[in-house]
This record gives sequence, structure tokens and C-alpha cells, in this order.
Amino acid sequence: MKKLFIGNLPASASEEAIQALFSEFGTVRSCKLVTDVFSGQCKGFGFIEMEGHEARAAIAGLNGKDFNGKPMKVNFESPRPGRRGR
Repeated sequence: MKKLFIGNLPASASEEAIQALFSEFGTVRSCKLVTDVFSGQCKGFGFIEMEGHEARAAIAGLNGKDFNGKPMKVNFESPRPGRRGR
């Protein structure tokens, strides 16, 4: 199972739309967009979990692809430096 980072999303992005887009490349195990607490709108990024070969195909097919007027950034999640699990 691989976790993908999806960035540069418009505020209008929804988990359903992102999941439908990524499901063209395989089974989406989970989809979570980071949203604003008050407005509920997407903050511009999120995470998807897929199997390894499906995740690589999604990166190849969707990285840089236009989504509602903005080019998406799709790559494997990398741990942020200086952070540890709780």
C-alpha cells in the first residue's frame, strides 16, 4: 500500500471527484482531502492510498494534469523532517 500526496488542488475539490479521478488507475483504498475547519473547503492538498503499481500509474497519468483549472501535483508522500508520530 502506497500513500500519495496530491497538491495544488482548487478549493472546490471534493473527495468524491478526486476518488473518481484516481479510480481510473486502480482501487482507491482511502481518500482524504485537508479541509478548512470553518468553511469546509479544500485547503489545496490531500492524500490517497493505493496499491504500489496502481499508485505509480496514477502518478504517471495525473501529475501535472489540469484539474478544474489548476495543474495537480501527484507524488509519493514523503515524511516531513522534524516530525514524529504521536
